[in-house]
Amino acid sequence: MTTEIYLDGNATTAVLPAAIAAAADAMGQRYGNPSSSHATGLKAKVLLDQARACAIRLLGVGEGRLMFNSGATEGIQTAVLSALAALRERRERGEPIGSLLVYGATEHKAVPESLAHWNRLLGLNLTLQKLPVDQDGAHDLAQLRALAPQAGLVCTMAANNETGVITDLAAIEAVLAETGSPAYWLVDCVQALGKLDLNLAATRIDYAPFSGHKLYAPKGVGMLYVRAGAPFTPLIMGGGQEGGQRSGTENMAGIAALGAVLSALERGDTFRSHHQLASYRARLAESLRAALPGVVFNHPFDKSLPTTLNFSVPGLSSRELMDVFDAAQVRVSSGSACSAAKAAPSYVLDAMHAPLWRSAGAIRMSFGPLADEATINDACRRIERCGAALRASCLIPSERTAVPHDGLLQLGVEGACSWLVLDAASRSCIVIDPLPEMTGRIESYVRCQNYHVQAIVSTTSGADRSVLIEALGRHFDHRAATDAYGWPAAAAIKLGAQTLARVADGAARHYLLGVADGDTLAPRAVRFAFSARPAVDVLRPLTCAQTLLCPTRDEHNQFCVGMAAPANAGAASDLQLDSAALDAFLQAHPDAQLVDVREPYEFAATTAPGPGGRQALSVPLGRLAEHASDWLRGEHAPLIFFCRSGNRSQKAAQLLRRLGHAQAYSLNGGLALAPLAKAA
Repeated sequence: MTTEIYLDGNATTAVLPAAIAAAADAMGQRYGNPSSSHATGLKAKVLLDQARACAIRLLGVGEGRLMFNSGATEGIQTAVLSALAALRERRERGEPIGSLLVYGATEHKAVPESLAHWNRLLGLNLTLQKLPVDQDGAHDLAQLRALAPQAGLVCTMAANNETGVITDLAAIEAVLAETGSPAYWLVDCVQALGKLDLNLAATRIDYAPFSGHKLYAPKGVGMLYVRAGAPFTPLIMGGGQEGGQRSGTENMAGIAALGAVLSALERGDTFRSHHQLASYRARLAESLRAALPGVVFNHPFDKSLPTTLNFSVPGLSSRELMDVFDAAQVRVSSGSACSAAKAAPSYVLDAMHAPLWRSAGAIRMSFGPLADEATINDACRRIERCGAALRASCLIPSERTAVPHDGLLQLGVEGACSWLVLDAASRSCIVIDPLPEMTGRIESYVRCQNYHVQAIVSTTSGADRSVLIEALGRHFDHRAATDAYGWPAAAAIKLGAQTLARVADGAARHYLLGVADGDTLAPRAVRFAFSARPAVDVLRPLTCAQTLLCPTRDEHNQFCVGMAAPANAGAASDLQLDSAALDAFLQAHPDAQLVDVREPYEFAATTAPGPGGRQALSVPLGRLAEHASDWLRGEHAPLIFFCRSGNRSQKAAQLLRRLGHAQAYSLNGGLALAPLAKAA
């Protein structure tokens, strides 16, 4: 079996086997309510007390409070509520409380969101103030020194979840002391548990939340430390559990599991040492440097947790990097797991003054202190495989010329499209409607495959092609005379066996591509038409029913449309083929073709055969129009499209259905939900 390598430990971790056993014991044997006074309840209470006692010793709680809760977000809420409620009471007594709620610019979003929420609900109307950080992620102590006297609450974190940068808590404490700041101090310790030595009672930290699932305990259990003497207001009132600090029957399975993790930490016989973890990170970094030329690490290793790498690669988006790693079954994330689904730059790296390409293209690779040598070795091999896949796809520089491609390639961004017509035999191509945003990608593609660009044409007059022309250098003859659309002094442009012809339409220009008889393209020979706007009436007499119209605007991800009336694509459910029924479908349709619509680098990085153990044809969405034309002209054998999650494959199946191919399907849930296939 091809196993996944999980390198997203800052988001969550697997559950420690001893923690699973402890949770099962709590549910199966010691299932009593710890508030009950009978023997069954007392057994549960002993379990609760043992876990708390271990946490108190391990974290250096001293005389402070240590309560179990549902996790870090609840702990942050409770701490913020406690501090702000105390500030309101002090203000009502006429005491000065300052005017600011200060939080680090790289804090987890839960902190400023909680501050804003309780500040509004409690009617304090204090000002939320970001505390800047430098390019290494360290807090601006001079700015803190200026803000501290007016701060009612200061919020920082022990270590950052995106970069692993470790906060100099001693320096912050010194600033608070020397300024005589009366502010309460909240320190998010979520990423610190098991990675940093903590002696909380020896500091002036007032509140410290923890989350179990960041260190091999289940989700839904955590802890909150409150310094002795710090104000406290319960977030949840009710039956008075946890000494009245957090009501609600305790999550005994979760607490037992967390207790097992804490016990392992205290014994010191389970997790890797700081030195071992740092050596693992160094090896991963070395593999990344070898595989991804120009990789930049977005944090200083000597000031960060040894379990975290945050990096960016010039010319590659975080989506592309995520996809290629995922294809190799290496699980990483783009920034924080809470915001990874949003296509936005990292606010953490923005705060660290990283340029936009780095903050928008950042990848976080993180592992837990249970990582082992074999996993790191395998991860390094797969990283190198990902680099090779990206080089073969012309996305990163390579000393070798890539194998040239034939056919049609679509490059799109925000609803606009460029098209490349490629001919491998002559190592030449034509660019239609180049997008400024795609200049780098087109230039890289042409250079990597050593193409000569015969023409750069546009469907509108006066489009600026100068940036691409300059970027292409010797790969394009910029001295040749062209008209306002970029068309050379010829009736048609020959590209191997194919011909590109032009069609005038007022101020617009359309193009027809097919195999010509001389300089003339008969309608039945036209495979593709290119247009900036719907022009079916103009183009229909010049084309045939099998011609595909390739738009230069594609806001709805249709890729192309048929010149014939569109067929009914059917309901979304009719397109979906469940992975559980895939084997039966393939047996009933031995001629069915599996089609992988992921990008070429994802296909190349994949370590296992396609769903059902069958080999698949690689047809990325950018090449879908070319292959759709072939499929529609041949036998309409069943086509089963798949991708990572099912989103891209559904678009492909919908297109083929609209074009009249009745047996096009999408694998529901994609590879993410398909059973793991045996490696070849």
